[in-house]
Amino acid sequence: QVQLVESGGGLVQPGESLTLSCVASGFPFTRSAMSWYRQAPGKEREKVARIIPNGGGTDYPDSMKGRFTISRDNPKRTIYLRMNSLQPEDTAVYYCNARLIGGGPEDDYWGQGTQVTVSA
Repeated sequence: QVQLVESGGGLVQPGESLTLSCVASGFPFTRSAMSWYRQAPGKEREKVARIIPNGGGTDYPDSMKGRFTISRDNPKRTIYLRMNSLQPEDTAVYYCNARLIGGGPEDDYWGQGTQVTVSA
């Protein structure tokens, strides 16, 4: 059974930092690209960051570069998202995504999400 369990969300003040975690099970983690997405109220889900299976490559949308850092620990089957200088516009539900390299649509997995709220 595939599971992606996010944690680390919460309420923070503008300018603060937060690290999210996602623990994966039930699929070939070391052959999967892992990503973080987020969805704010009334908006579409957007990609935040992606990391390739061996952790040697990452990519971010231009709007996310500089403040967010994705990393992974393959032995722990866990990915992380370090978020610095958070702003109210970063408020969203953050989702963990796994996509098996070379797989089909059935090899695309999502977690339940963790809420991040940035407010004074």
